[in-house]
Amino acid sequence: MAPTDAGRSRGRWPRERVISTVDPQSRHAHKTRERRQDGYKAHVKVEPDTGIVTGCALTPAAGPEFSDAAVGIALLAEEADPVQVLGDSAYGTGELLAAVSEGGHTAIIKPWPLRPAVEGGFTLDEFTVDETAGTVTCPNQITRMITGNRRVVFGVACRDCPLRPRCTSSARGRTLTLHPHDALQRAHRVHARDPQFQTVYREHRPMVERSISWLVAGRNRRLRFRGTTFNDLWLHHRVAGLNLRRLLALGLTRCSGTWAMTPA
Repeated sequence: MAPTDAGRSRGRWPRERVISTVDPQSRHAHKTRERRQDGYKAHVKVEPDTGIVTGCALTPAAGPEFSDAAVGIALLAEEADPVQVLGDSAYGTGELLAAVSEGGHTAIIKPWPLRPAVEGGFTLDEFTVDETAGTVTCPNQITRMITGNRRVVFGVACRDCPLRPRCTSSARGRTLTLHPHDALQRAHRVHARDPQFQTVYREHRPMVERSISWLVAGRNRRLRFRGTTFNDLWLHHRVAGLNLRRLLALGLTRCSGTWAMTPA
């Protein structure tokens, strides 16, 4: 299953800013730093072998409770049995990975990219985290405690560190903020380097992208209504129509008064 790649807000616009007097539930969103969109965000859950949409939701385009990962967790909760969960990096949050693990599912999700504090420098994975001891050790083997709010401050230890140019440009030294699910995210980044993981991701991604392209084909990037309720209803109707068309293409026929799947 895989929800749409709807992007993440970069925080340039206040998340709860009302942008329209005639449609007050619409919001600003950012597909990329350069590409901005106004309106709503469609989330879909796709069976990647057939392209059948098995769940969907339409939400305002911005806000933490409407993020790709937050809605993805809700869609994932509908699954009664363990599944492989395919998604791009927008779904690589610690919270979603935790939901995947707790549900017994398998995460085939592209990890969030790690951005070093200095271009070409050390990433978070080059710091050794010991959750049991509550410590973090830097590449220069300096160890500091993890504070109650999950911060690690190296401070004066960076002053004469020979590796500082590769680590931080801050006059106060390097400071880390660890996610509550940091260990889970680290393990997932290691798993994502496995060739089998990458093979499965590449194998199923095209059908998911194709299903999304069917959803927005024609003029269907532009919604018909105002407000979340009616646009969400429209999305469900469109998905139902696309699913029927897809089932017919896969061999759905009416035989002796019943519907049956036959080889296409």
